[in-house]
Amino acid sequence: MATIRKFSRRLFIITNIVAVILFLLACANALLHPGRWWLFSLLGLVFPLLLLLVLVFFILGLFFPSCRRWSLVSLAALILGWPNIHSFWAFHPGNKFQSAKPPHTLRILTWNIRSFDDYITKKRGASGHKPQMLEFMRGQNADVICLQEFYTSRKSQSGDDNLTYMRDQLHYPYSYFSRDYARPDGSYESGVIIFSRYPFADSLLMRYPKEDKLTAQESLIAADVLAGKDTVRIFTTHLQSVLFKSKDFHDIEIIKNVDDSILMASRSIAKKLRYAFRLRGNQAEQVRAELDKSPHPALICGDFNDVPNSYTYFTIRDGWQDAYIKKGFGIGRTYVHISPTLRIDYILADPRLPVVQCRKFSLPWSDHNPVIADLQLP
Repeated sequence: MATIRKFSRRLFIITNIVAVILFLLACANALLHPGRWWLFSLLGLVFPLLLLLVLVFFILGLFFPSCRRWSLVSLAALILGWPNIHSFWAFHPGNKFQSAKPPHTLRILTWNIRSFDDYITKKRGASGHKPQMLEFMRGQNADVICLQEFYTSRKSQSGDDNLTYMRDQLHYPYSYFSRDYARPDGSYESGVIIFSRYPFADSLLMRYPKEDKLTAQESLIAADVLAGKDTVRIFTTHLQSVLFKSKDFHDIEIIKNVDDSILMASRSIAKKLRYAFRLRGNQAEQVRAELDKSPHPALICGDFNDVPNSYTYFTIRDGWQDAYIKKGFGIGRTYVHISPTLRIDYILADPRLPVVQCRKFSLPWSDHNPVIADLQLP
């Protein structure tokens, strides 16, 4: 019996120390450029699991006197990792989003609409979700709507002139469109776009360098919105995607189920993740440089394709407010595949624009969920 107790104590101590080390390395991911430290970025993806393990070891250690002092190791790790924990989990359970917009606020909606889902569900023989998505946006009374993976056609007879529809039917007369991908005849144009009910005083477009044909990203754009007596610079962007295809999602299932071909599947996934980590790290630094140049109170929203404890997130945020962390509760998942812990769509605001309220909606029409926030105007 004493031998079993001794073995259990040693096992607890060793696994506790291993979990703490991995957890702290995952936290360090926020400070290390993924171009050089991409393995830390991989650990960052399993940060929620590591956090759970450290919490379990901390709690278990309190119940067993012989292991109690080792629970202090877990507690120290949790204290050191607090900035990462706080960016991962929002602690405001009592805040209920009010549909009526508070006075003297700017309501922002951001959403990766996946081309209104027209090129996914229709291929499977089902009708698209564009009518429901447009109706949802109509009902939110947003002053500014920022969309990623937006597409439109300049050929009105095609029925895909979504830009004109947003302007005339949803009453957003002002827009700025990146047009990152387009056909010469105007039958298809896509990119990020800012729609506004307020006029623009100025605009900005920055295209990220494209290293090869695999690059899947959309530009950083900005518009200076004249909201009454206030001018607010609004940025939106869509950073480098991991470029997962159907085979990659299948490989993830192989890894989850510990299939015989797990090694080959892991190599394929890791290669794509490493490529995307590096590009997003560079893009995040370019974005932060543009944010720092803003002459007006500013905010950025969009699809960063990275988790809250990543180098990308911490570089872009850099002292700004995360609207969901300020007013939300829980993880706030915005990407609906792979894992229930993926929050990769954000609204980050200059401290001069206090966050009044924020909500993440769970909708079935895109692979991303929309996020809405009300910000107090200066």
